[in-house]
Amino acid sequence: MTQTLNSLGLPKPPSQTRVVVAMSGGVDSAVTAALLKEEGYDVIGMTLQLYDHGKAIAKKGACCAGADIHDARTVAAKVGIPHYVLDFEQKFKDSVMQPFADAYAAGETPIPCVLCNQTVKFTDMLQVARELGADCLATGHYVRRVDGPEGAELHMATDPSRDQSYFLFTTTQEQLDFVRFPLGTLRDKSVTREHAQRLGLIVASKPDSQDICFVPGGKYADVVSRLRPGVLEAGEIVHVDGRVLARHDGIINYTVGQRKGIGIGGRKGEPEEPLYVVRLDAAKHQVIVGPRAALGETVVELHSVNWLPRDRSPREVMVKLRSAMPAVPAEVELLENNRARLTLRTAQFGVAPGQAAVMYDGARLLGGGYISSRKVKQDAA
Repeated sequence: MTQTLNSLGLPKPPSQTRVVVAMSGGVDSAVTAALLKEEGYDVIGMTLQLYDHGKAIAKKGACCAGADIHDARTVAAKVGIPHYVLDFEQKFKDSVMQPFADAYAAGETPIPCVLCNQTVKFTDMLQVARELGADCLATGHYVRRVDGPEGAELHMATDPSRDQSYFLFTTTQEQLDFVRFPLGTLRDKSVTREHAQRLGLIVASKPDSQDICFVPGGKYADVVSRLRPGVLEAGEIVHVDGRVLARHDGIINYTVGQRKGIGIGGRKGEPEEPLYVVRLDAAKHQVIVGPRAALGETVVELHSVNWLPRDRSPREVMVKLRSAMPAVPAEVELLENNRARLTLRTAQFGVAPGQAAVMYDGARLLGGGYISSRKVKQDAA
């Protein structure tokens, strides 16, 4: 006789199923905890103390700050579940903040939220959930966990405008077997807020987080220079044809694909042309700029690749090279040492080292990796 599965896909009644919910202090995780409690699950709320210094405290639009921990604790009390705060500040600094600073100093454009999910949340926090006897860890992410023929799969959210699968590409099969995403099937964010209002949660109208938690106001250079004193070294702004156009105050103030705020115009004596940041050379402290054509890429090399399907043969995929961009067609070839090569069917512009290339088959997330450094096409000028 087949055993009946509960709404989380586990063969137990909800009352016998322990769920640890990662509560950030925002409306999504609060509603996740409240709905599971309403269904009768044995729910435990858990909030991570990641960064709670200076301007980050009570900073609107930043997650995991002091006010957010207070909100998570208040929601847990309202819902009637135990709530724990774990001090992961040192782990967060070592696993997320330091690599973030190193990447910017190396001329890359990092994604700290991916690292946070990969390390602190889905490794350290998941381990604590297991130690508490939990059957699963639930989060407020807008993605779907779908049971497929080879096991659990990660799919885009029902509402594509809220989909967060790009930031979860490092999720391993073992982690996916343990994690649940109850909000992924909601038609849109308004449903989440309606539940919050109905349940009387204080975060019902709380704004969504926008800033990276340890970068209040989005001032990346301030954070990097504090973590890596001396990294703000001046250098040259060089055109891809080799001409020195100007000087800059530090490569961490620039990102590949940037057009505005470079501080230079077209080349003297020639028709005005828009110039873009094409590459950052950390070793030479150079910002290399050029016309849009110099940004075009058809082959993208990846490192630190996480791949979920068993089939590792070359295949056609749809790939997102930035979180906000539409997916584009490509072929992926998986290589040794967790590397991969993407051959894009049409050239893409502004492919930035340090960002992620996340691959899909329809709505299913297949995996992804970090974009490796690129070489400038010297003949693209």
